[in-house]
Amino acid sequence: MKSDTTHSTFAQPEAETAVYLFDDWFDPIETCVRDRVREFIQAMIEGELDATLLRPRYGRLAKHAAADKVVPSAVGHRHGRRSRSLTGTFGRVEIEVPRARLEGANGKTTEWQSKVLRAYQRRTLAADALIASTYLSGTNTRRVRRALKALFGGAVSKDTVSRIWRKVKADWESWNARSLADEPIVRLILDGTVVRVRLDRKATSISLLIVIGVRADGQKVLLAVKSMGGETTEAWRAVLDDLIKRGLRRPEFLIVDGATGLEQAIAAVWEGVPVQRCTVHKHRNLLAHAPERLHDEVTADYTDMIYAATPTEIAARRKAFLRKWRLKCKPVADSLEEAGDRLFTFTRLLPSQWRSARTTNAIERLHEEFKRRIKTQTVLPSADTAAMLFWALLASGQINMRKVDGWQTLATKTIDKPIDLAA
Repeated sequence: MKSDTTHSTFAQPEAETAVYLFDDWFDPIETCVRDRVREFIQAMIEGELDATLLRPRYGRLAKHAAADKVVPSAVGHRHGRRSRSLTGTFGRVEIEVPRARLEGANGKTTEWQSKVLRAYQRRTLAADALIASTYLSGTNTRRVRRALKALFGGAVSKDTVSRIWRKVKADWESWNARSLADEPIVRLILDGTVVRVRLDRKATSISLLIVIGVRADGQKVLLAVKSMGGETTEAWRAVLDDLIKRGLRRPEFLIVDGATGLEQAIAAVWEGVPVQRCTVHKHRNLLAHAPERLHDEVTADYTDMIYAATPTEIAARRKAFLRKWRLKCKPVADSLEEAGDRLFTFTRLLPSQWRSARTTNAIERLHEEFKRRIKTQTVLPSADTAAMLFWALLASGQINMRKVDGWQTLATKTIDKPIDLAA
């Protein structure tokens, strides 16, 4: 037995004509302002054309100008108008752009092009910046349209967002090639983070290698962010070689996460520079080597050692830590010994600098904020996009970096002779 079913043909039109929240919030101030904006833009373009032809519409060259033999910047004639849609921070407006033909020296005529409103321009630069900022704040390309609907009247699509984002690439490439010779860098913080990107139509995890510099005045600055397959020696060496090629000075102090590839790359280019292993990363290593029931005890002993007030106290507590955990859980003691004296290099600095020198937290906080911003996108379009997005969050001011703790004493040199911390 057949059952006849009917499909409503009115479902789609009803959805299109549905009234949503804010749709009926009429504001006479906004409406009046947009009308005035339209008039102002048209008057500005008309004035530009008048200055080019040295006469207003339907006008001739002024008598005093003819007497003084003032030559117009271009010879030509007007020929109507054309409608253009322009979207700015004031919303979307329809304007009438004047047209003109200019006579060239070879006798041929060319179409006049306004410098105020570029050919094929549909949005102001301020509108593009607003769209890009909304995208950087954590909204994916499809949701930007909904986020800015009230302002732009739905004139922004995901493709528009993608095109605007590609405009950022020129600034990104310029930043990557800039000279570092004038950067007064005294300290480097190096670490990597893993992000998922689309490669060959598959979601793939890659490493972003991040380098933050600390200037002599204590201000942190992003120096490099490179997309690499992993944190290998070759990958880190390529990053460091690029920094040196662009004029980066030999740093006085390095803070690393303890990756073998990074330490080998550093040894190849900056042998003899004091290197600090991140104490937070080592803490995680210790917990990974201990059963869960001992985690609190390991943490308490490790914290007492790392955050002791003086180098002498740190040395004494390190020896006590190793004696205790060699008997209680040998893998924990072995993991601490693996780091060696590099875990305590911060004691060669003044105590006021210890807090900022013990860890790579400056980069870790950036990693967390970066991943929070890309959470809505799950998988980024490409490896280059991932690196560029990380840079843009800082370059646009959406993420700010403050000065390091103890910056007032950065000019003080490190202790030449390491303190004996051997067990």
